[in-house]
Amino acid sequence: MVEVQTAKVDTLKQLATQLRIDSIRCTTAAGSGHPTSSMSAADLMSVLMSKYLKYDFEKPELANNDRLIFSKGHACPLLYSMYKAAGAIDDKELMTLRKFGSRLEGHPIPKLLPWVDVATGSLGQGLAFGLGMAMSGKFIDKLSYKVFVLLGDSEMAEGSVWEAFHLASHNKVDNLIAILDMNRLGQHSQTELGWDSAAYAARAKAFGWHAIEIDGHNLDAIDKAYAEAYATTDKPTIIIAKTEKGHGWPEIANKDGWHGKPLSEEQAVEAIKFMGGESNIVIKVGKPASTDFAPKKNSGAFECPAYDKGIATREAYGDALKNLGAVNPNVVALDAEVGNSTFSDKFGKAYPDRFFECYIAEQLMVGAAVGFGNRGKVAFASTFAAFLARAFDFIRMAAVSRADIRLCGSHAGVSIGQDGPSQMALEDLSMMRSIFESTVVYPSDGVSTAHLVNELSQVPGISYMRTTREKTPILYKTTDTFPIGGSKTLRTSKEDKVTVVGCGITLHEALKAYDELKKDGINVRVIDAYSVKPIDAKTLIQAANETGTIVVVEDHWPEGGIGDAVLDVFAAHEQGEGLSNGVKVVPRVVKLAVKAMPGSGTPEELMNAAGISAPHIVKAVKAVVAK
Repeated sequence: MVEVQTAKVDTLKQLATQLRIDSIRCTTAAGSGHPTSSMSAADLMSVLMSKYLKYDFEKPELANNDRLIFSKGHACPLLYSMYKAAGAIDDKELMTLRKFGSRLEGHPIPKLLPWVDVATGSLGQGLAFGLGMAMSGKFIDKLSYKVFVLLGDSEMAEGSVWEAFHLASHNKVDNLIAILDMNRLGQHSQTELGWDSAAYAARAKAFGWHAIEIDGHNLDAIDKAYAEAYATTDKPTIIIAKTEKGHGWPEIANKDGWHGKPLSEEQAVEAIKFMGGESNIVIKVGKPASTDFAPKKNSGAFECPAYDKGIATREAYGDALKNLGAVNPNVVALDAEVGNSTFSDKFGKAYPDRFFECYIAEQLMVGAAVGFGNRGKVAFASTFAAFLARAFDFIRMAAVSRADIRLCGSHAGVSIGQDGPSQMALEDLSMMRSIFESTVVYPSDGVSTAHLVNELSQVPGISYMRTTREKTPILYKTTDTFPIGGSKTLRTSKEDKVTVVGCGITLHEALKAYDELKKDGINVRVIDAYSVKPIDAKTLIQAANETGTIVVVEDHWPEGGIGDAVLDVFAAHEQGEGLSNGVKVVPRVVKLAVKAMPGSGTPEELMNAAGISAPHIVKAVKAVVAK
């Protein structure tokens, strides 16, 4: 039996009208926005917030609050109007929509509004976010909350939506309820399926969902659909609601050319008058069921694995993740069907209830990780580094959400060998460095990998670890520390002529080059820049002041990688960084990087062909010293 708030049909209708009118008012005041996309879903949201949504707006942090995600984030005028109707904001603030300094931005942002869980607006992402939240509640926290995701029909063409469909049904996530606002019109024309509700239902059912087709403006039908969704078990539900874009005012209802276009002041006055005038209904949204839920706490300190021989950093990642999971019950791991290569399966075998296989669906994996992170989980998501590129928009939006997720990309660079360039991430460091306030690390041995996994578990924001396919020698002791923003100077003397900077596989090539150069009487400093972002500017500046030249060697394209991270240290910035930050000598920076499209071959052959092996480092250093 579903417990609902008391709400009469007349009240529901009045509230829906208010939501439409307020969506018009705030967008007209802003001079931009999406009133018609908001008006189509007003009836759906009126019934939801009046009778079914369980949410304490005074305590948005409550673990058992239902979650509401507007995947069609451009319809946020409706969302903000709902906040007004719930008494969370007042009318004055509603009228600040899209104005500089307002919390009510053109798409919802969680950092600004405590009732927003994730940033949306890049279509096709909300269902993946919601799935992560729903799985966290159902499988880990054992809470009763529901996750509602409002979808637009245009975004149903996005593959990422169907990635979420497949995993939600596979895992029988019955606390996830999608609401499709099928208003027929996209940005410039009819959507792919228009009002073909049966086609959407057939696709949803084929993916294992329970599908309910309704008239999205029939309040009784909407009410019954929500009740049916609540009563459905063992599978997620989608409510497919046929609606009109701009419903409520005949002048714009179901008419093309009104997407993202506010009404003029004159049109707004006419529309509001037609719909019965402004109102200020405030409803009492139901509170969630009380619970004594409390976040789980660490049971001990992280233990760094001990290695007596070389190991691939990708395997050390798996060892560290397993050890971290032993002491931190909030750690969850997601993988894209390569867990036996990323070695996240070590965690999965130890803690199967906290491991989530996403199959070959990298966008979904990142989106679900964001959802888990939103629910207080320490989420690690891993796959081949090259394949994270297809999830870049999800990563970018995760940063907009101020999400906390940790990504690990294995099999990076030409050093992976025979698989060829389709598998070689040569863009990943550039990609991840470009993410707002991201953290990027690239360990060189098993010990540093393990310590950095633990460090990333405590770092807020988006973080990325690059791991190597080949085994590498152990360089460090388990008692060493690897703070984010640090580095390790492995070879140094007062006679150093050049500084060589590497990390990951190229650090070992730099150490080989050091031995060869030493034989010829040339001393070089070797720095392990394991923290690529933030990079250890202090150590690099000291090295520049003392040696004058820095040779950076990386298994990556020259654009945007470690070499550019080093160069940024010495760039002059208006904020007082760079040249004014203790730099006495502006160094010559030589970048050894992959410059030609690689093919197949052994790691040694490919690194040599790319010009990033020890002999090439020796040659570059000697060329510098000879000048």
